Amino acid sequence: MGTAGGRPSSSSSPGPVVSGAPGTPAPSASAPTSPASPAPAPPARLVTGQPVREPADRRWCEKVTLAFHNTGGRPVRSGTVTFGSHVIGALGVDWSTVESTHDLPAPLAAGARAERTWTVCVDAWRVPLGMHVETRDVSVRWE
Repeated sequence: MGTAGGRPSSSSSPGPVVSGAPGTPAPSASAPTSPASPAPAPPARLVTGQPVREPADRRWCEKVTLAFHNTGGRPVRSGTVTFGSHVIGALGVDWSTVESTHDLPAPLAAGARAERTWTVCVDAWRVPLGMHVETRDVSVRWE
């Protein structure tokens, strides 16, 4: 077996193996040994469609369908949707707005879509004969 610089030239000798191109410095003891951690996923971002309204069997209620799409990188764990139902008179006058809050269809994974229908009602005494409700306003909060 020949020697070069006082060390055996055989590849069968035990010892540490350092990969890399010749002339590349060996990793230092202070360098992290774990692979680089991936960038954190962007937060959840919930996009809603326009509410689709259908009459219910009582004049003070409506069925409201809303589509959701989580365009963020994390799931939506929980949240609420608030509907603003307008009380409309026989001549089309908007007399008042009554809010109601409902739970979101959660959890909703990143990139997932969902659709939900709620029966949204106001107190019957708020909607006299000849009047009806129209749920026009929607706001959504999520975590």
